[in-house]
Amino acid sequence: MRATIHFLAAGLLITSIGSGCRGFQYGHLVSPEKKDLVGSHSAGSEVYRPLVEESVAKLLGSCETVPAAATLAPDGTPVPRRVCFVGVENCSAEELGDFREHLYELIDARISQSPSFAPLSRRVVEAALHETRLRPDSLVIPDNMQLFTGVLRQDGQPVDYLLFAKLTSGTTERNASSQRDYLLTLEMVDTHTLQSFKEQAEIRKGYHRSPLGRFSSYNIFPGTK
Repeated sequence: MRATIHFLAAGLLITSIGSGCRGFQYGHLVSPEKKDLVGSHSAGSEVYRPLVEESVAKLLGSCETVPAAATLAPDGTPVPRRVCFVGVENCSAEELGDFREHLYELIDARISQSPSFAPLSRRVVEAALHETRLRPDSLVIPDNMQLFTGVLRQDGQPVDYLLFAKLTSGTTERNASSQRDYLLTLEMVDTHTLQSFKEQAEIRKGYHRSPLGRFSSYNIFPGTK
């Protein structure tokens, strides 16, 4: 009888500890050399950061090879080309949540690091959209683009390029595992010539309901079939 009571008490103690721990959360700082945490149910930094790095580098490299309409100041010194980043369009299967703003800032920061390009202030861009009552996806229409860039020019913010970002995904299902292909497409439109430059970056990510899912769905041993 006494042993049974002890057993029940131990069970209740374990149960109470387990249920109580659910209310606690612990955090720690992640040093720069550490890899990003890999999300178990959706994409995160491990997907979005590399997508931004690759796509922005490819896009700016493509645009730098094409002469701009006006790249010299009156004294002959090069002037960074002005980029108006109008936002991130999410067409993927996942909600972006706070990553929508994070993606915007990552892309904007990468453009700022280039000596050949200079992004417009987001507040200026949003004010111009509000004044013209235009949606970002309607700016590709020449008349709308002329109206929008005209307002920015009046505010002392001439624009050489409009930048659009679009996130898409494709999902492949197999039994208890799935693969999601994330594609970030950046498109830069020259406001002087209407010439378009488009670059993409893609990352594939597998999701599994058990630790063995990766083994059964992907060949992780080099040299084997």
